[in-house]
Amino acid sequence: KQHLERELQLRERGIKVLSLFFIDRVANYRDHDSAGAPTKGKFAEAFETEFAELAKDERYRVLEWLTLPVERLHNGYFAQDKKGVFKDTRGDTQADDEIYNLIMKDKEQLLSVDEPLRFIFSHSALREGWDNPNVFQICNFSTRETERWRRQTIGRGLRLCVNQQGHRVRGFEVNTLTVVANESYQQFADSLQKEIEADGYQFGVVPEHLF
Repeated sequence: KQHLERELQLRERGIKVLSLFFIDRVANYRDHDSAGAPTKGKFAEAFETEFAELAKDERYRVLEWLTLPVERLHNGYFAQDKKGVFKDTRGDTQADDEIYNLIMKDKEQLLSVDEPLRFIFSHSALREGWDNPNVFQICNFSTRETERWRRQTIGRGLRLCVNQQGHRVRGFEVNTLTVVANESYQQFADSLQKEIEADGYQFGVVPEHLF
C-alpha cells in the first residue's frame, strides 16, 4: 500500500518507484519442485494475494501498470548453483558478484516507467555497487540483526531519486524512505541519528556555509 501511495504522489513527475524486500531464505520467495523447476515460495504467493486485493481499490486505477500480470511486477535476484538452483549466500562470494552484475545491467531499465518490475526481492544486502536511487520502500524480513547489516540495507534507499530524464529530484517531500521492520530498528535509528548529530549535523537545519 505504501508503494501505491507513493506512485500516486510521484507519477506526474515521471519518477519510477521501487520497493526492496530483504528475506531470510531464498526458498521463502522462490523454491523448486521435485523436478527442479522453480516454484513460488510463501513470500511470493503472499505478495501476489495481498497485491491483488490492493489493486482493486478505485484510487489506484490511474496506475496503468496495475493491469499487467502480477508476475511481471515482482522478481528476485539470487545466486544460483551450477544446476540453476537458487541458493542462500553470505553477500561476499563469487556467486553474489554474479547476481550483483545482473542487477547492475538492469539498473537503467529498472528506472524506466515502461519497465513493469517494481518490487525486488533479495537475500543479501546488495553491496554498495547496486546504487539504484529510486528505492522508496525497504521491507526487512531477514533475521540478520547486526549493525553492519542494518546500515547496508538502509543505505540502499538513501539516495536522491531521478526522473525519466535522469535528473536528480530534490526535496524532502519526494525523497522520503519508508522502512518496514521490527521494533528493534527504532533503537538503531535513534543511535544512528545521534551519531550523525555528534559529527555536527543538525536535522532540519541548513547551515549558512552550504549556500
